[in-house]
Amino acid sequence: MTLSRREVIDLLAERGVEPRRSLGQNFVVDPNTVRRIVRLAGISPGDSVVEIGPGLGSLTLALVEAGATVTAIEADPLLAEILARVTEGMPVGIIVGDALDLDWVGDLDPGAHDLIANLPYNVATPLVAEILDHVPQIERMVVMTQKEVGQRLVAGPGSKAYGALSVKVASWARARLLGTVPPTVFHPRPRVESALVELVRHTRPAIPPDIDRDEFFTLVRRGFGQRRKMLRRSLRGVVPEEGFSRAGVGPQQRPEELDLGQWLSLYRESLPGAPR
Repeated sequence: MTLSRREVIDLLAERGVEPRRSLGQNFVVDPNTVRRIVRLAGISPGDSVVEIGPGLGSLTLALVEAGATVTAIEADPLLAEILARVTEGMPVGIIVGDALDLDWVGDLDPGAHDLIANLPYNVATPLVAEILDHVPQIERMVVMTQKEVGQRLVAGPGSKAYGALSVKVASWARARLLGTVPPTVFHPRPRVESALVELVRHTRPAIPPDIDRDEFFTLVRRGFGQRRKMLRRSLRGVVPEEGFSRAGVGPQQRPEELDLGQWLSLYRESLPGAPR
């Protein structure tokens, strides 16, 4: 019930559609890969799934095959037309629009959802961040991204891939790498490998409600903005020298060494009411 490479190419040719790099359009054309994604995601009959960037419907069909009801969000109207024809008569609702501009409260049915998607490379990072920050009804994500992005999503302290995005993910969810995907399963073939990542939202956010998240992540981004420098230099004028010791952080440490709890301690030392 899924699409082969030949079927994808024929569907595109029929409508005179060329994959657009500007929209990150790389279509999965290997039935085994989409079934693997659905299997790893643990989708079962009755599950409510959101899919961003469904394209022609390769993954969509595999989700329906597993018994899911799918809300597919597609930015390209031409692809949405093809998708509607491919999934006609199936439990698939199609929203035509940019997921970054979506009214998630108004357009998404209430209740818990999984997000299962081959995310467009060019918007994967802001999409994941937006959903974590503002769409609590999506409790779990299994997403395919560029491998480098996937590594950043799951990275922990001490890793070269660890950065501000990793801290944001850790504040909202538990992340793990499920596997990698070669370029050969896509049309057109990307120049890089992809990663399959699972994010499961914490029952309670790891950042306390009294913390201003915007201000906190401004501090984190400032620290990682000069990741080769010691924190006493990159956070000079923000965290007082004695604040590092109170936070249990060495001023000579670098940003990739700190876990979420240490970043929170540093943020508290940056507040106007902290001891000086």
